[in-house]
Amino acid sequence: MGSDTHPERRAGLSGVSRAALPGSTSRAGSPAPRPGFPSPRPSPTASPSPSSASTASSRSAAPSPSGGGRAGRRRWGLLRQRDFRLLWIGETTSGFGNSLTSVALPLVAITTLRASTLEVALLAAAAWVPWLLIGLPAGAWVDRLPRRPVMLACDAASFLLFLSVPVAAWQGVLTIGHLLAVALLTGTGKVFFQTAYQVYLPSVVAPADLPEGNAKLQGAESAVQVAGPGAAGVIAQAFGAVGGVLVDAASFLASGLCLLAIRTREAPVAAGRRATTLRREIGEGLRFVAGDPYLRVLTVFGAASNLALMGYQAILVVFLVREAGMGSGAAGGLVAAMSLGGVAGALVATPLSRRFGSARALIGCEALAPPFGLLIPTASPGPGLAIAAAGGFVLVAGVVAGNVIKASFRQTYTPRRLLGRVSVSMQFVNYGTIPLGALLGGALGEAMGTRPAMWVIMAGLALTGPILLAGPLKRRRDLPATPEPRP
Repeated sequence: MGSDTHPERRAGLSGVSRAALPGSTSRAGSPAPRPGFPSPRPSPTASPSPSSASTASSRSAAPSPSGGGRAGRRRWGLLRQRDFRLLWIGETTSGFGNSLTSVALPLVAITTLRASTLEVALLAAAAWVPWLLIGLPAGAWVDRLPRRPVMLACDAASFLLFLSVPVAAWQGVLTIGHLLAVALLTGTGKVFFQTAYQVYLPSVVAPADLPEGNAKLQGAESAVQVAGPGAAGVIAQAFGAVGGVLVDAASFLASGLCLLAIRTREAPVAAGRRATTLRREIGEGLRFVAGDPYLRVLTVFGAASNLALMGYQAILVVFLVREAGMGSGAAGGLVAAMSLGGVAGALVATPLSRRFGSARALIGCEALAPPFGLLIPTASPGPGLAIAAAGGFVLVAGVVAGNVIKASFRQTYTPRRLLGRVSVSMQFVNYGTIPLGALLGGALGEAMGTRPAMWVIMAGLALTGPILLAGPLKRRRDLPATPEPRP
């Protein structure tokens, strides 16, 4: 199913999601994002605060929507529940395909079409432009429609679009325009899928289980982002770069089949004529985000950090191949090593929240990890590669841990009737800077060279953390469970 990312979760050059081309680590939940990169910053989401503990404990004795009480799933947790397991398998399979494409798609452009640095950056930008064009109405539409059919339609369309790339390559008619069209259209599907997916998850698991569900999904996404880039390099050397894109197409088919097999049905969307217009519903979501001090600061932070995250992601493969002198397999291996930080981040997010408080853990992860990204531009043959991998590891770990915390926060904090519109309102701003970041990275790479451009972009990313201190987060131990009453 299409992630980062964050944002977590998801993309493309992809998901997250994730927010996702290589190493997706964008902020907003989980773009579609790329392996080895933190996925675009997802809209705020973090584990419920202690004020919701009594509610969670009162629910713990009852089975969750998919069946099976909490006492019976101590070892495997939510993976013992059939429907969540299907959702997890589908997302993991699709995430693996996306992580392949995050390296394979730019490799196709670089090795097959001899694309320039700016063209590769445009390819990255095209996957995120739909958030600017249709992001806001998509949230209102998703709140009006049953979510699973929307997700199935997106999976089917993405399968056919990605399948067209290897077919065109084998026929000798593949062009950079074709790749840009595929990135743009699959990015459109990602807008609808990710918005529907964030609203659909609470229908599959109980509210008290959302932190665990988000952590497991984000952890699996991070794990496949470790395997994906390395596998993409191997596939590119053995079968050509388009082989990885073919695997991604198959992953959307697997995602759709898993969705079809889920038995839990979401509550039907109220039928009948709407009392409000689409414009008013979009405005309601925007006003909620703008008026809430927590969502507002997280949205601004996500937009600023995504600008830098996508800037470096857009030129990373070009930098590794042309500046650091790495082959396809070695470049994929380095991105995989960076992505391993996402697994660590997903594992430590919940323990950190319990030990220090969700608000403090969020600030710590998002403010302390980005400076380590300054080690990435040091990549060079020999020890420089290990130093760059270590810097990327810590950067990705911090972004993924922050995405896990923010994911559960948004889903529990936002009123259910507004969840789709609030999520997409935040992502409109968060993801809206991603294509700008990709273009900025490409332009700087062309003007200065990729290594100086990486230094400038990573320095900018290191300066985004203090934004979180501008709101009420700095005064809290935990993120709130419900919005405060407004005058």
